[in-house]
Amino acid sequence: MTRCALIRHGAYEQLKNVPSALQPFPLTEEGKNEVRRQACQFGDWLNASGMKLDPNVDSSSLLRAWQTATIYMEELKDFFVSTPTLTGYPELCERSVGAVANLTIPEIERLLALDPRFEVPAENWKSDSYYKLPFDGAESLIEAGERVANHILQWQSRVDHSENTSESKLNESELIKLFIGHGASIRHAAFHINVINFCDIKQLSMYYGHPVVLEFANDQHPTKLFGDWKKRQIQEVPD
Repeated sequence: MTRCALIRHGAYEQLKNVPSALQPFPLTEEGKNEVRRQACQFGDWLNASGMKLDPNVDSSSLLRAWQTATIYMEELKDFFVSTPTLTGYPELCERSVGAVANLTIPEIERLLALDPRFEVPAENWKSDSYYKLPFDGAESLIEAGERVANHILQWQSRVDHSENTSESKLNESELIKLFIGHGASIRHAAFHINVINFCDIKQLSMYYGHPVVLEFANDQHPTKLFGDWKKRQIQEVPD
């Protein structure tokens, strides 16, 4: 059995009309405050449930996720079984649009129209789970979700192995592991690991800084222990 918390970063200084991609900007002050509030609410639940946190915290390598993870570590320091450490992983980043990273949507579509090798995409290309821009380094949302899912599954496999071989002094399966990343790639990862259905990807979002805590036991469907998915609104920013 393993338990993890999937956490979307807080609100950040996002460029307007730009696919979220790999924007390097920090959290806003409001974003920091909201993350702190969400972490404190999570702490209340941890205190009531008696559960503890895995001290190895994984975040996306992007600044907004790293800052979110840092706030969680500060607010929940008493719930980690030992001094927490934070590691950033590019595998937990949001969907990359490759060579056109951080260009506006009109600029990207203009480049597609100018290149005779490419077709102009459908109007909803940005939210199409399977569409991948034809630029070097780009990936689809479903591919980004698979990347995040693989990172989580590798952690689960390691914990299961440690538990079966008694390699770990601490029973990691009894702890909650924190994964801090991005809304769209986490939702697509949740599909890959059978937490939500494919049709739920566009219907659900994630609250800024809010943890969705899951328990995986044997081959059973994952159980949600704490937190809620957010119902998506029309034209809501996917990251």
